Amino acid sequence: MPEPVEAASAPLIEAKALTKRFGEYVAVDGVDFAVERGEVFGFLGPNGAGKTTTMRMIACVSPITDGELRVLGMNPRTDGPAIRARLGVVPQEDNLDTELTVWDNLVIYGRYFGLPMAQIRERATELLHFARLDDRRTSRVDPLSGGMKRRLIIARSLINRPELVLLDEPTTGLDPQARHLLWERLYRLKREGVTLVLTTHYMDEAEQLCDRLVIMDGGRIVAEGSPRQLIDRHCTREVVELRFALPEQQDAALGPLAALGDRVEPLGDRVLLYTSQGDEALARITGNGIRPDSVLVRRGTLEDVFLTLTGRTLDE
Repeated sequence: MPEPVEAASAPLIEAKALTKRFGEYVAVDGVDFAVERGEVFGFLGPNGAGKTTTMRMIACVSPITDGELRVLGMNPRTDGPAIRARLGVVPQEDNLDTELTVWDNLVIYGRYFGLPMAQIRERATELLHFARLDDRRTSRVDPLSGGMKRRLIIARSLINRPELVLLDEPTTGLDPQARHLLWERLYRLKREGVTLVLTTHYMDEAEQLCDRLVIMDGGRIVAEGSPRQLIDRHCTREVVELRFALPEQQDAALGPLAALGDRVEPLGDRVLLYTSQGDEALARITGNGIRPDSVLVRRGTLEDVFLTLTGRTLDE
C-alpha cells in the first residue's frame, strides 16, 4: 500500500542528498531541494547539469541511486504507480501519435489512467478549449505547428487532473508568439492551484514563470532562490555593456573600468561592467576619456547570474 500523503502544508516534493549514478558517472550529486504546493519551481543549468535526470527520478521512471525523495508524500522506490497516477508529464521531445487526431490523442491517453469514458470525453472537451485547439479536434497531429503540438502535449498531461505537472523544456524550438501563449496557459494552471516543476534553457522564461528555482552545474545545486533573490545575490542592479572598435582599445580600457563598478568582465566582443547605477557609471566612463563604439545600459538579469555561476564555456 502507498504511504499516506503528507499534510497540505508539507512540500509536494522533497529531496535530501538525492543521487543518481550511471556506472562511475555521477549525474546528480547529493542534491537537496523542496517544492511547495501551488508554486512554479524551476531547474536551470547547462547541458549535462543533471536537470532532466532529476526530473526523471521525480517522475518515477528512473530509479534513485542514493538519498531520499518524497513525491506527493510517497516514496518513488515503492509507490511509483500511485505517484505516476497523480502526475502530469510534459516530456522534452514530442511523443504524440501523429497518425491519430487531436481528439483521439487525448482520449486514448485518458484510458491509460482507467478513467470512465464519459469523464474522459468531458475532460478532453475542456482541455481542447484550454489549449485553444477546439477547431483542430478532428485534425491529424502530423501537420500541426510546433506550438500546437506543445499545447496538445500540455493538454494531454492534464487529462487525469494532476496535482503536480512536470515540464521538461516545454517551449524549446517555439517562436516567440507560441512561447508567450504557452506561458499564459501555464499561468492559468498556477492560478488554479496546480504545482508546476519545469526545466528550461530560457532565462526570460524562468524569470517570468518561476516562483523559485535552483541552478544546477555538474550534478550539484550551486544556487537557490527566487529570480529576484538570485539576481540581488549574484549580480548587480544594472550592467553596462561596452563594445570597442579594436581589441587593443578594449584591453586599454579594462584598468580604468575596474575602478568604476563592482566588477568588470571582458568578453571576446564586449566588456561588461557590473554596477548599481548604470547611468552614473556611464557618465564617469565618458569623463575618464574612455570612448567605446557603443554602450548599452541594462538591468541585471537571471542570465547574468546563470553565466556567472556556470561559466561561459560551452560544454558538449
